[in-house]
Amino acid sequence: MKKFLVLMLGMVAILAWGASSHNVRGYTKKDGTYVKGHRATNPNKTQRDNWSSKPNTNPYTGKQGTREPQK
Repeated sequence: MKKFLVLMLGMVAILAWGASSHNVRGYTKKDGTYVKGHRATNPNKTQRDNWSSKPNTNPYTGKQGTREPQK
């Protein structure tokens, strides 16, 4: 029973984590620059939880956000 509970809690955590972001396919801009595929946060009505906003850290790259979130 204890293993089942741990397994279920792990599955819930994985689903909750995956629901906050999505894959973006690579694409070529009009000027010919190729943008490599990456993960991005799902759109919402705030910039405060975006990985590129201060003081957040991108969990995939470890890079700190550099943009000031709008108020």
